[in-house]
Amino acid sequence: MKAPNGFNSIRPGTDLPTYARALRQAHEAITSTGRATELRPRPVIARSWNRSQVSGLQPLGDIRQDLLTPSQIDERRECSLLAEVIEGLRRTVTSYAEASHYLLAVTDDQGMILWREGSTQLRHVADSHGFVQGALFTEERVGTNAIGTALAEECGVQVFSAEHYCVELHPWYCTAAPVHDPRTGRLAGIVDVSGPALTLHPAIGALVETAVHCAEMQIWQRHVTHLERLRSQAAPIIATLDGPALIVDDEGWIAEATGIATGRRVAVPCADRAISVPGLGVCVPERINGGWLLRPAERQERINLVLDLRSAPVVSTCSDKGSWRFALTARHAELLLLVHLAGRAGIGAAALSEALYGDAEHVIAVRAEVSRLRRSLGAILLSRPYRLADEVDLVLDWGDAELVGQAPVVAGSMAPAVRALADRPVSKLP
Repeated sequence: MKAPNGFNSIRPGTDLPTYARALRQAHEAITSTGRATELRPRPVIARSWNRSQVSGLQPLGDIRQDLLTPSQIDERRECSLLAEVIEGLRRTVTSYAEASHYLLAVTDDQGMILWREGSTQLRHVADSHGFVQGALFTEERVGTNAIGTALAEECGVQVFSAEHYCVELHPWYCTAAPVHDPRTGRLAGIVDVSGPALTLHPAIGALVETAVHCAEMQIWQRHVTHLERLRSQAAPIIATLDGPALIVDDEGWIAEATGIATGRRVAVPCADRAISVPGLGVCVPERINGGWLLRPAERQERINLVLDLRSAPVVSTCSDKGSWRFALTARHAELLLLVHLAGRAGIGAAALSEALYGDAEHVIAVRAEVSRLRRSLGAILLSRPYRLADEVDLVLDWGDAELVGQAPVVAGSMAPAVRALADRPVSKLP
C-alpha cells in the first residue's frame, strides 16, 4: 500500500479508519525502531519527521507550551498583514464550520496562532491539545503538523492522523497553506483548517486554497486602492515638474509616471540612498506624503560619497537633505575601492576576480558580492562593466597618510590588487 501524493493526503474513496490504522503502525515502527514498513510516509512527511527527530522532539511528549497573553496576541495582530483580511477569511472558511466540524486557524509569518474560530464543540477539544490562540505551531515546537510543515516546506501541506509526528495529534487532520504578500512575495502567514481525522473530506484542500487566493486578492486590491490615493495626492506635485519623474509607494510600485514609459515597479526606495531606475538613471528618492518622488540625479545635487579606510571601512554621504553612513564588510570595501580605482571605464567581473583572488575563476562569487553590495548601497554601482554611476563622486579618506601603505588600505586584505597599492602615494590615486 503506497501513500497518496500531492496537497491532499487522502485519495477520494479511501477508507479513513483503515488508512489511519496503517499510518499508526508505520509511525510506531519508524519512530521507535527505525525499521521500514510497507506503508512509507509521503516524502513531505518523511522530511518533516526527520526534522522533528533532529530537533529532539519525542513522539510521546507533551506538546502543550507557554502561550502568549491576550495583550501580546493583540500586539502581534496589529503587526500582521492578515489582520486586514481576517474578516474575508472568516466568511470564506467558517460558514460551514459548525456543520462540517472543523476549525480555522490563522497564524503570523512565524507560525504563531493569532486567530482560531469554528465549531464550538471542537474548540473545547482543541483547547486540551494546546491548539489555541497564542500557541506556536512550528515543527520545532510540536513536530510535524500542517502549519509548521507548510512553513518549513514553503508550500501547502495536508497532514492526516499518524502523519503527525507527535502522538497527541494523531486524532486530527490539518490542511494549511502559506499566504504571501502579492506586492513583495514575502510570507504573511498561514491559513489552516483542522478537524477530527475521520471527518476529512477531499474538498478541504480546495477550501484552504480558495481562502488563500481570496486573502491575497484582498491584499492586492488594498494595494491598488492605496496607489490610486497616492496618485491623487501627488497630482499637485506632478503638475509643477518640468522633467520626467515617478511617484512610487514604499515597495517601489509606480502610482504615477510623467515624461517616461516604464514598468509597474522599480527598486525599493530608501532615504538618501541612490537607486537605478530604467529610463531615469540614478535617482535619490525624495519622501512625499505616502510615497516617494523619483527624479534623475542630474536634476538634483550630485551624490557625494566618502569611503573611509582609516580603520573599519565606512561609506557615507552628507547633503542638505541629511547624512547617511553605512559600515562595509572588508570584501565590500575592497570591491568599492577597486571599482573606484578603475575609473569611469569600469572593470569587468573577470578582471575583478583577478584583482580579488589572483585568478579569473571566481566570477560567480564576484557577481554575488557586487549584488549584495548594491542591495546595501543602492545604485552607486552600475554593471557591464562594474563602475560608479556618472552622478556619483567618491572620495577616499586615508587620514593624514602620504602613502597608501601608511593607511590600513583594507584591514586584513589578501586581495592581490589591494595589497599592490601598499607603496603608492595617496596623491596619485583617483
